Amino acid sequence: MDSKIKEAALRYHSEGRRGKTEVVATKPCETQHDLSLAYTPGVAEPCREIEKDPLQSFTYTNRGNLVAIITNGTAVLGLGDIGPMAAKPVMEGKAVLFKKFAGIDAFDLEVDAKDPEELIRIVRSLEPTFGGINLEDIKAPDCFDIESELISSMKIPVFHDDQHGTAIIATAALLNALDVVGKKIKEIKVVFSGAGAAAIACARMLCALGLSKEQVWLCDRQGIVHKGRPNLEKNRGQFARGEEGTLAQAFKGADLFIGVSSKGLVTPEMIRSMAPKPIVFALANPDPEIGYNEAIAVRSDLIMATGRSDFPNQVNNVLGFPFIFRGALDVGATRITMEMKIAAARALAALAREPVPEEVRQAYENIPLEFGPHYIIPKPFDRRVLLWEAPAVAKAAIQSGVATRPFKTEEEYRKTLEAYLPATSFLATGRGGSGMGISTDEVKERSKTATLLGKPSFLR
Repeated sequence: MDSKIKEAALRYHSEGRRGKTEVVATKPCETQHDLSLAYTPGVAEPCREIEKDPLQSFTYTNRGNLVAIITNGTAVLGLGDIGPMAAKPVMEGKAVLFKKFAGIDAFDLEVDAKDPEELIRIVRSLEPTFGGINLEDIKAPDCFDIESELISSMKIPVFHDDQHGTAIIATAALLNALDVVGKKIKEIKVVFSGAGAAAIACARMLCALGLSKEQVWLCDRQGIVHKGRPNLEKNRGQFARGEEGTLAQAFKGADLFIGVSSKGLVTPEMIRSMAPKPIVFALANPDPEIGYNEAIAVRSDLIMATGRSDFPNQVNNVLGFPFIFRGALDVGATRITMEMKIAAARALAALAREPVPEEVRQAYENIPLEFGPHYIIPKPFDRRVLLWEAPAVAKAAIQSGVATRPFKTEEEYRKTLEAYLPATSFLATGRGGSGMGISTDEVKERSKTATLLGKPSFLR
Protein backbone atom coordinates (compact mmCIF):
# COMPACT_ATOMS: atom_id res chain seq x y z
CA MET A 1 0.00 0.00 0.00
CA ASP A 2 1.11 3.56 -0.76
CA SER A 3 2.76 5.07 2.34
CA LYS A 4 0.55 8.17 2.19
CA ILE A 5 -2.61 6.05 2.10
CA LYS A 6 -1.30 3.92 4.96
CA GLU A 7 -0.60 6.98 7.10
CA ALA A 8 -3.97 8.54 6.29
CA ALA A 9 -5.82 5.29 7.08
CA LEU A 10 -4.12 4.90 10.45
CA ARG A 11 -4.90 8.52 11.36
CA TYR A 12 -8.50 8.08 10.22
CA HIS A 13 -9.00 5.17 12.61
CA SER A 14 -7.09 6.55 15.59
CA GLU A 15 -7.56 10.32 15.80
CA GLY A 16 -10.32 11.83 17.92
CA ARG A 17 -12.78 9.20 19.10
CA ARG A 18 -10.98 5.97 18.29
CA GLY A 19 -12.55 3.52 15.89
CA LYS A 20 -15.52 4.30 13.63
CA THR A 21 -18.68 3.76 15.68
CA GLU A 22 -20.37 4.75 18.94
CA VAL A 23 -23.62 4.03 20.79
CA VAL A 24 -26.13 6.86 21.21
CA ALA A 25 -29.40 7.06 23.14
CA THR A 26 -32.63 7.38 21.15
CA LYS A 27 -34.86 8.48 24.04
CA PRO A 28 -34.47 11.48 26.39
CA CYS A 29 -32.93 10.85 29.79
CA GLU A 30 -32.69 14.34 31.27
CA THR A 31 -35.13 14.27 34.19
CA GLN A 32 -36.21 12.03 37.05
CA HIS A 33 -39.34 11.18 35.07
CA ASP A 34 -37.26 10.15 32.04
CA LEU A 35 -35.10 7.97 34.26
CA SER A 36 -38.13 6.25 35.78
CA LEU A 37 -39.32 5.34 32.28
CA ALA A 38 -35.94 4.36 30.85
CA TYR A 39 -35.00 2.18 33.80
CA THR A 40 -36.68 1.29 37.06
CA PRO A 41 -39.59 1.15 37.68
CA GLY A 42 -41.02 1.88 34.20
CA VAL A 43 -38.83 -0.55 32.28
CA ALA A 44 -40.63 -3.46 33.94
CA GLU A 45 -43.72 -2.84 31.80
CA PRO A 46 -42.19 -3.65 28.40
CA CYS A 47 -40.41 -6.58 30.04
CA ARG A 48 -43.79 -8.03 31.09
CA GLU A 49 -45.23 -7.49 27.60
CA ILE A 50 -42.30 -9.27 25.98
CA GLU A 51 -42.53 -12.14 28.45
CA LYS A 52 -46.16 -12.66 27.38
CA ASP A 53 -45.36 -12.32 23.66
CA PRO A 54 -41.70 -12.51 22.57
CA LEU A 55 -42.54 -10.81 19.26
CA GLN A 56 -43.20 -7.64 21.26
CA SER A 57 -39.42 -7.36 21.56
CA PHE A 58 -39.61 -5.84 18.09
CA THR A 59 -42.03 -3.19 19.42
CA TYR A 60 -40.39 -2.23 22.71
CA THR A 61 -36.66 -2.65 21.96
CA ASN A 62 -34.18 -1.86 19.19
CA ARG A 63 -34.13 -5.51 18.07
CA GLY A 64 -36.02 -4.86 14.84
CA ASN A 65 -33.31 -2.48 13.63
CA LEU A 66 -30.28 -4.24 15.05
CA VAL A 67 -27.90 -6.53 13.14
CA ALA A 68 -24.91 -8.45 14.45
CA ILE A 69 -21.85 -8.47 12.19
CA ILE A 70 -20.04 -11.63 13.21
CA THR A 71 -16.63 -12.99 12.20
CA ASN A 72 -14.01 -15.34 13.55
CA GLY A 73 -11.35 -13.64 11.45
CA THR A 74 -10.41 -16.67 9.38
CA ALA A 75 -10.78 -15.08 5.91
CA VAL A 76 -10.53 -11.30 6.19
CA LEU A 77 -10.56 -9.41 2.90
CA GLY A 78 -7.35 -10.33 1.09
CA LEU A 79 -5.49 -10.67 4.39
CA GLY A 80 -6.44 -14.26 5.17
CA ASP A 81 -6.62 -15.77 8.67
CA ILE A 82 -5.54 -12.75 10.73
CA GLY A 83 -7.72 -13.53 13.74
CA PRO A 84 -10.82 -11.88 15.19
CA MET A 85 -9.10 -8.93 16.86
CA ALA A 86 -7.32 -7.82 13.69
CA ALA A 87 -10.62 -8.19 11.83
CA LYS A 88 -12.37 -5.61 14.00
CA PRO A 89 -11.60 -2.54 11.82
CA VAL A 90 -13.28 -4.27 8.89
CA MET A 91 -16.37 -5.19 10.91
CA GLU A 92 -16.63 -1.64 12.29
CA GLY A 93 -16.50 -0.42 8.70
CA LYS A 94 -19.35 -2.75 7.82
CA ALA A 95 -21.37 -1.28 10.69
CA VAL A 96 -20.79 2.21 9.30
CA LEU A 97 -22.14 1.12 5.91
CA PHE A 98 -25.25 -0.43 7.45
CA LYS A 99 -25.99 2.86 9.18
CA LYS A 100 -25.06 5.28 6.41
CA PHE A 101 -26.80 3.49 3.58
CA ALA A 102 -29.89 2.03 5.25
CA GLY A 103 -30.23 3.48 8.76
CA ILE A 104 -29.58 0.09 10.40
CA ASP A 105 -27.79 -0.17 13.74
CA ALA A 106 -25.13 -2.86 13.74
CA PHE A 107 -22.83 -4.25 16.43
CA ASP A 108 -19.60 -5.86 15.31
CA LEU A 109 -18.84 -9.06 17.21
CA GLU A 110 -15.41 -10.59 16.70
CA VAL A 111 -15.57 -14.11 18.11
CA ASP A 112 -12.55 -16.21 19.10
CA ALA A 113 -13.94 -19.50 17.79
CA LYS A 114 -12.38 -21.32 14.85
CA ASP A 115 -14.32 -24.50 15.50
CA PRO A 116 -17.54 -24.31 13.43
CA GLU A 117 -19.67 -26.01 16.06
CA GLU A 118 -18.52 -23.58 18.74
CA LEU A 119 -19.20 -20.59 16.51
CA ILE A 120 -22.66 -21.92 15.66
CA ARG A 121 -23.47 -22.32 19.35
CA ILE A 122 -22.30 -18.79 20.17
CA VAL A 123 -24.20 -17.13 17.32
CA ARG A 124 -27.38 -19.08 18.02
CA SER A 125 -27.31 -17.88 21.62
CA LEU A 126 -27.45 -14.25 20.44
CA GLU A 127 -30.89 -14.47 18.85
CA PRO A 128 -32.74 -12.68 21.71
CA THR A 129 -30.60 -9.58 21.11
CA PHE A 130 -30.62 -9.14 17.34
CA GLY A 131 -33.06 -8.91 14.45
CA GLY A 132 -30.55 -10.27 11.95
CA ILE A 133 -27.12 -11.87 11.64
CA ASN A 134 -24.54 -10.82 9.02
CA LEU A 135 -21.76 -13.41 8.88
CA GLU A 136 -18.51 -12.02 7.54
CA ASP A 137 -15.01 -13.18 6.60
CA ILE A 138 -15.34 -16.82 7.65
CA LYS A 139 -13.24 -19.25 5.64
CA ALA A 140 -14.66 -21.81 3.21
CA PRO A 141 -15.84 -24.51 3.43
CA ASP A 142 -16.71 -23.83 7.11
CA CYS A 143 -18.87 -20.86 6.13
CA PHE A 144 -21.32 -23.05 4.18
CA ASP A 145 -22.13 -25.37 7.07
CA ILE A 146 -22.15 -22.56 9.63
CA GLU A 147 -24.64 -20.49 7.66
CA SER A 148 -26.81 -23.48 6.77
CA GLU A 149 -27.08 -24.65 10.37
CA LEU A 150 -27.85 -21.16 11.68
CA ILE A 151 -30.52 -20.57 9.04
CA SER A 152 -32.26 -23.82 9.95
CA SER A 153 -32.10 -23.24 13.71
CA MET A 154 -32.77 -19.49 14.05
CA LYS A 155 -35.92 -17.45 13.42
CA ILE A 156 -34.16 -14.31 12.23
CA PRO A 157 -32.34 -13.65 8.92
CA VAL A 158 -28.83 -15.08 8.69
CA PHE A 159 -26.81 -13.86 5.71
CA HIS A 160 -23.19 -14.58 4.80
CA ASP A 161 -22.34 -11.51 2.76
CA ASP A 162 -19.14 -12.90 1.28
CA GLN A 163 -21.32 -15.47 -0.46
CA HIS A 164 -24.62 -13.85 -1.24
CA GLY A 165 -23.70 -10.18 -1.42
CA THR A 166 -21.25 -10.84 -4.21
CA ALA A 167 -23.72 -13.18 -5.94
CA ILE A 168 -26.58 -10.68 -5.85
CA ILE A 169 -24.62 -7.72 -7.20
CA ALA A 170 -22.88 -9.82 -9.85
CA THR A 171 -26.24 -11.24 -10.92
CA ALA A 172 -27.75 -7.77 -11.21
CA ALA A 173 -24.87 -6.68 -13.42
CA LEU A 174 -25.12 -9.86 -15.47
CA LEU A 175 -28.84 -9.45 -16.14
CA ASN A 176 -28.09 -6.16 -17.84
CA ALA A 177 -24.87 -7.30 -19.52
CA LEU A 178 -26.68 -10.23 -21.15
CA ASP A 179 -29.34 -7.88 -22.44
CA VAL A 180 -26.72 -5.53 -23.89
CA VAL A 181 -24.91 -8.34 -25.76
CA GLY A 182 -28.13 -10.13 -26.75
CA LYS A 183 -27.40 -13.48 -25.10
CA LYS A 184 -29.61 -15.78 -23.01
CA ILE A 185 -28.61 -17.29 -19.71
CA LYS A 186 -29.58 -20.81 -20.79
CA GLU A 187 -27.14 -20.68 -23.72
CA ILE A 188 -23.91 -19.29 -22.24
CA LYS A 189 -20.70 -20.93 -21.08
CA VAL A 190 -19.59 -19.65 -17.66
CA VAL A 191 -16.05 -19.92 -16.25
CA PHE A 192 -15.20 -19.21 -12.63
CA SER A 193 -11.73 -18.51 -11.25
CA GLY A 194 -12.00 -19.31 -7.56
CA ALA A 195 -14.13 -22.05 -6.07
CA GLY A 196 -14.81 -20.67 -2.62
CA ALA A 197 -17.80 -19.05 -0.93
CA ALA A 198 -18.43 -16.27 -3.46
CA ALA A 199 -18.01 -18.47 -6.54
CA ILE A 200 -20.32 -21.21 -5.25
CA ALA A 201 -22.98 -18.66 -4.26
CA CYS A 202 -22.77 -16.95 -7.68
CA ALA A 203 -23.10 -20.29 -9.47
CA ARG A 204 -26.08 -21.32 -7.35
CA MET A 205 -27.86 -18.04 -7.93
CA LEU A 206 -27.34 -18.18 -11.68
CA CYS A 207 -28.69 -21.73 -11.64
CA ALA A 208 -31.79 -20.41 -9.87
CA LEU A 209 -32.24 -18.10 -12.87
CA GLY A 210 -32.00 -20.85 -15.47
CA LEU A 211 -28.33 -21.70 -15.86
CA SER A 212 -27.57 -25.45 -15.75
CA LYS A 213 -24.62 -26.97 -13.90
CA GLU A 214 -23.40 -28.32 -17.23
CA GLN A 215 -22.79 -24.71 -18.33
CA VAL A 216 -20.39 -24.06 -15.43
CA TRP A 217 -16.61 -24.51 -15.53
CA LEU A 218 -15.46 -24.02 -11.92
CA CYS A 219 -11.69 -23.56 -11.59
CA ASP A 220 -9.37 -23.26 -8.61
CA ARG A 221 -5.59 -23.37 -8.14
CA GLN A 222 -5.50 -26.91 -9.51
CA GLY A 223 -7.49 -26.09 -12.65
CA ILE A 224 -10.97 -27.26 -13.58
CA VAL A 225 -12.77 -28.87 -10.65
CA HIS A 226 -13.46 -32.41 -11.87
CA LYS A 227 -15.10 -35.52 -10.51
CA GLY A 228 -11.89 -37.52 -10.33
CA ARG A 229 -10.36 -35.41 -7.57
CA PRO A 230 -9.78 -37.17 -4.26
CA ASN A 231 -11.55 -35.77 -1.18
CA LEU A 232 -13.70 -33.40 -3.24
CA GLU A 233 -15.89 -31.49 -0.78
CA LYS A 234 -19.62 -31.29 -1.51
CA ASN A 235 -20.00 -27.58 -2.30
CA ARG A 236 -17.59 -27.34 -5.19
CA GLY A 237 -18.28 -30.99 -5.95
CA GLN A 238 -21.79 -30.18 -7.15
CA PHE A 239 -20.23 -28.29 -10.07
CA ALA A 240 -17.48 -30.83 -10.79
CA ARG A 241 -17.03 -31.75 -14.45
CA GLY A 242 -16.05 -34.99 -16.07
CA GLU A 243 -12.93 -33.60 -17.72
CA GLU A 244 -9.73 -32.18 -16.29
CA GLY A 245 -8.06 -29.06 -17.63
CA THR A 246 -6.51 -25.66 -16.94
CA LEU A 247 -8.15 -22.29 -16.49
CA ALA A 248 -6.83 -21.30 -19.92
CA GLN A 249 -8.48 -24.34 -21.49
CA ALA A 250 -11.77 -23.54 -19.76
CA PHE A 251 -11.69 -20.02 -21.22
CA LYS A 252 -11.96 -21.20 -24.82
CA GLY A 253 -15.37 -20.21 -26.18
CA ALA A 254 -16.60 -18.87 -22.82
CA ASP A 255 -19.31 -16.22 -22.84
CA LEU A 256 -18.89 -15.17 -19.21
CA PHE A 257 -15.96 -15.10 -16.81
CA ILE A 258 -16.46 -14.45 -13.10
CA GLY A 259 -13.25 -14.05 -11.13
CA VAL A 260 -13.33 -14.21 -7.35
CA SER A 261 -9.75 -15.30 -6.81
CA SER A 262 -6.42 -13.47 -7.18
CA LYS A 263 -4.77 -10.87 -9.36
CA GLY A 264 -2.99 -11.72 -12.57
CA LEU A 265 -4.50 -15.17 -13.17
CA VAL A 266 -6.06 -14.20 -16.51
CA THR A 267 -3.97 -13.33 -19.55
CA PRO A 268 -4.86 -11.35 -22.69
CA GLU A 269 -4.66 -14.62 -24.61
CA MET A 270 -7.44 -16.08 -22.45
CA ILE A 271 -9.63 -13.05 -23.18
CA ARG A 272 -8.95 -13.43 -26.90
CA SER A 273 -10.09 -17.07 -26.77
CA MET A 274 -13.55 -16.19 -25.44
CA ALA A 275 -16.73 -16.20 -27.53
CA PRO A 276 -17.90 -13.08 -29.40
CA LYS A 277 -19.19 -10.28 -27.14
CA PRO A 278 -17.73 -11.73 -23.94
CA ILE A 279 -18.60 -10.60 -20.42
CA VAL A 280 -15.73 -10.42 -17.92
CA PHE A 281 -16.31 -9.87 -14.21
CA ALA A 282 -12.79 -9.74 -12.71
CA LEU A 283 -13.72 -9.11 -9.08
CA ALA A 284 -10.54 -9.83 -7.10
CA ASN A 285 -9.71 -6.85 -4.87
CA PRO A 286 -7.81 -4.62 -4.88
CA ASP A 287 -6.25 -5.99 -8.08
CA PRO A 288 -8.46 -7.95 -10.50
CA GLU A 289 -7.59 -11.21 -12.25
CA ILE A 290 -6.79 -9.08 -15.30
CA GLY A 291 -6.55 -5.32 -15.41
CA TYR A 292 -9.38 -3.34 -16.96
CA ASN A 293 -7.20 -1.57 -19.52
CA GLU A 294 -5.35 -4.78 -20.32
CA ALA A 295 -8.59 -6.62 -21.08
CA ILE A 296 -10.31 -3.97 -23.19
CA ALA A 297 -7.11 -3.52 -25.19
CA VAL A 298 -7.53 -6.99 -26.72
CA ARG A 299 -11.34 -7.11 -27.10
CA SER A 300 -13.34 -4.14 -28.32
CA ASP A 301 -16.58 -6.13 -27.94
CA LEU A 302 -15.99 -6.77 -24.23
CA ILE A 303 -18.23 -5.81 -21.30
CA MET A 304 -16.13 -5.73 -18.16
CA ALA A 305 -16.77 -5.24 -14.45
CA THR A 306 -14.35 -5.17 -11.53
CA GLY A 307 -14.55 -4.60 -7.80
CA ARG A 308 -12.80 -1.24 -8.13
CA SER A 309 -14.43 2.18 -8.02
CA ASP A 310 -11.97 3.76 -10.46
CA PHE A 311 -13.29 1.78 -13.46
CA PRO A 312 -16.79 1.37 -14.92
CA ASN A 313 -19.18 -1.29 -13.62
CA GLN A 314 -18.03 -1.72 -10.03
CA VAL A 315 -19.53 -4.82 -8.42
CA ASN A 316 -19.73 -3.59 -4.83
CA ASN A 317 -21.43 -5.49 -1.99
CA VAL A 318 -22.58 -2.23 -0.42
CA LEU A 319 -25.31 -2.20 -3.08
CA GLY A 320 -26.71 -5.31 -1.41
CA PHE A 321 -26.48 -6.05 2.30
CA PRO A 322 -27.76 -2.73 3.79
CA PHE A 323 -30.88 -2.74 1.65
CA ILE A 324 -31.50 -6.48 1.84
CA PHE A 325 -31.45 -6.34 5.62
CA ARG A 326 -33.57 -3.15 5.57
CA GLY A 327 -36.33 -4.92 3.66
CA ALA A 328 -36.00 -8.14 5.67
CA LEU A 329 -36.06 -6.40 9.07
CA ASP A 330 -38.99 -4.15 8.22
CA VAL A 331 -41.33 -7.06 7.50
CA GLY A 332 -39.94 -9.31 10.23
CA ALA A 333 -38.53 -11.90 7.84
CA THR A 334 -37.44 -15.11 9.52
CA ARG A 335 -34.90 -15.83 6.79
CA ILE A 336 -33.54 -14.46 3.51
CA THR A 337 -34.83 -16.65 0.71
CA MET A 338 -33.55 -17.11 -2.82
CA GLU A 339 -36.66 -15.21 -3.97
CA MET A 340 -35.55 -12.23 -1.87
CA LYS A 341 -32.02 -12.36 -3.30
CA ILE A 342 -33.31 -12.51 -6.86
CA ALA A 343 -35.70 -9.63 -6.15
CA ALA A 344 -32.76 -7.54 -4.95
CA ALA A 345 -30.77 -8.33 -8.09
CA ARG A 346 -33.66 -7.53 -10.40
CA ALA A 347 -34.38 -4.24 -8.63
CA LEU A 348 -30.76 -3.16 -9.04
CA ALA A 349 -30.75 -4.22 -12.69
CA ALA A 350 -33.91 -2.21 -13.31
CA LEU A 351 -32.57 0.90 -11.58
CA ALA A 352 -29.48 0.89 -13.80
CA ARG A 353 -31.78 1.45 -16.79
CA GLU A 354 -33.16 4.68 -15.31
CA PRO A 355 -31.78 8.18 -15.98
CA VAL A 356 -29.12 9.03 -13.41
CA PRO A 357 -29.77 12.15 -11.28
CA GLU A 358 -27.34 15.04 -11.51
CA GLU A 359 -26.32 14.65 -7.86
CA VAL A 360 -24.99 11.17 -8.58
CA ARG A 361 -23.23 12.33 -11.73
CA GLN A 362 -21.41 14.97 -9.71
CA ALA A 363 -20.08 12.31 -7.35
CA TYR A 364 -18.65 10.33 -10.29
CA GLU A 365 -17.00 12.89 -12.52
CA ASN A 366 -15.83 11.80 -15.96
CA ILE A 367 -17.54 8.38 -15.77
CA PRO A 368 -20.33 7.65 -18.29
CA LEU A 369 -23.58 6.93 -16.45
CA GLU A 370 -25.95 5.94 -19.25
CA PHE A 371 -27.22 2.37 -19.47
CA GLY A 372 -24.96 0.36 -21.73
CA PRO A 373 -21.64 -1.52 -21.75
CA HIS A 374 -20.02 0.94 -19.32
CA TYR A 375 -22.97 1.27 -16.94
CA ILE A 376 -24.79 -1.97 -16.08
CA ILE A 377 -25.10 -1.53 -12.31
CA PRO A 378 -26.11 1.49 -10.15
CA LYS A 379 -23.54 3.42 -8.17
CA PRO A 380 -23.39 3.03 -4.36
CA PHE A 381 -24.00 6.76 -3.79
CA ASP A 382 -27.28 6.64 -5.71
CA ARG A 383 -29.75 7.04 -2.84
CA ARG A 384 -32.59 5.70 -4.95
CA VAL A 385 -31.20 2.21 -4.33
CA LEU A 386 -32.89 2.23 -0.91
CA LEU A 387 -36.28 3.03 -2.42
CA TRP A 388 -35.98 0.33 -5.08
CA GLU A 389 -34.18 -2.56 -3.46
CA ALA A 390 -35.59 -2.65 0.10
CA PRO A 391 -39.25 -2.73 -1.07
CA ALA A 392 -38.43 -5.44 -3.62
CA VAL A 393 -36.84 -7.57 -0.90
CA ALA A 394 -39.67 -6.91 1.56
CA LYS A 395 -42.30 -7.78 -1.03
CA ALA A 396 -40.48 -11.00 -1.93
CA ALA A 397 -40.33 -11.92 1.76
CA ILE A 398 -44.09 -11.52 2.02
CA GLN A 399 -44.72 -13.50 -1.15
CA SER A 400 -42.41 -16.32 -0.09
CA GLY A 401 -44.14 -16.63 3.28
CA VAL A 402 -41.30 -15.66 5.63
CA ALA A 403 -42.60 -12.21 6.72
CA THR A 404 -44.09 -11.99 10.22
CA ARG A 405 -44.96 -8.27 9.95
CA PRO A 406 -46.02 -7.67 6.33
CA PHE A 407 -46.62 -4.09 5.24
CA LYS A 408 -50.16 -3.00 4.40
CA THR A 409 -49.29 -1.35 1.09
CA GLU A 410 -46.03 -1.01 -0.77
CA GLU A 411 -46.62 2.73 -1.14
CA GLU A 412 -46.88 3.24 2.63
CA TYR A 413 -43.75 1.19 3.20
CA ARG A 414 -41.82 3.14 0.61
CA LYS A 415 -42.71 6.38 2.36
CA THR A 416 -41.36 5.06 5.68
CA LEU A 417 -38.03 4.51 3.95
CA GLU A 418 -37.73 8.24 3.29
CA ALA A 419 -36.92 8.70 6.98
CA TYR A 420 -33.61 6.93 6.38
CA LEU A 421 -32.59 8.97 3.35
CA PRO A 422 -30.83 11.82 5.21
CA ALA A 423 -28.67 9.24 6.97
CA THR A 424 -27.84 7.60 3.66
CA SER A 425 -26.78 10.82 1.97
CA PHE A 426 -23.12 11.24 1.09
CA LEU A 427 -24.02 14.19 -1.11
CA ALA A 428 -24.62 17.71 0.16
CA THR A 429 -27.98 18.13 -1.53
CA GLY A 430 -29.56 19.97 1.37
CA ARG A 431 -32.90 18.44 0.46
CA GLY A 432 -35.36 16.23 2.23
CA GLY A 433 -37.54 13.55 0.71
CA SER A 434 -35.86 11.53 -1.97
CA GLY A 435 -33.16 14.19 -2.38
CA MET A 436 -32.83 13.08 -5.97
CA GLY A 437 -35.19 15.45 -7.71
CA ILE A 438 -37.98 12.89 -8.02
CA SER A 439 -40.90 12.13 -5.76
CA THR A 440 -41.66 8.87 -4.01
CA ASP A 441 -44.61 8.41 -6.35
CA GLU A 442 -42.27 8.72 -9.33
CA VAL A 443 -39.89 6.22 -7.76
CA LYS A 444 -42.78 3.82 -7.23
CA GLU A 445 -43.96 4.18 -10.82
CA ARG A 446 -40.50 3.72 -12.26
CA SER A 447 -39.75 0.73 -10.04
CA LYS A 448 -42.46 -1.19 -11.86
CA THR A 449 -39.66 -1.82 -14.34
CA ALA A 450 -38.25 -4.25 -11.79
CA THR A 451 -41.38 -6.36 -12.16
CA LEU A 452 -40.94 -6.40 -15.92
CA LEU A 453 -37.45 -7.76 -15.39
CA GLY A 454 -39.02 -10.81 -13.74
CA LYS A 455 -38.84 -12.63 -17.08
CA PRO A 456 -36.75 -10.60 -19.52
CA SER A 457 -35.86 -11.89 -22.97
CA PHE A 458 -32.53 -13.35 -21.96
CA LEU A 459 -34.16 -15.60 -19.32
CA ARG A 460 -36.87 -17.02 -21.59
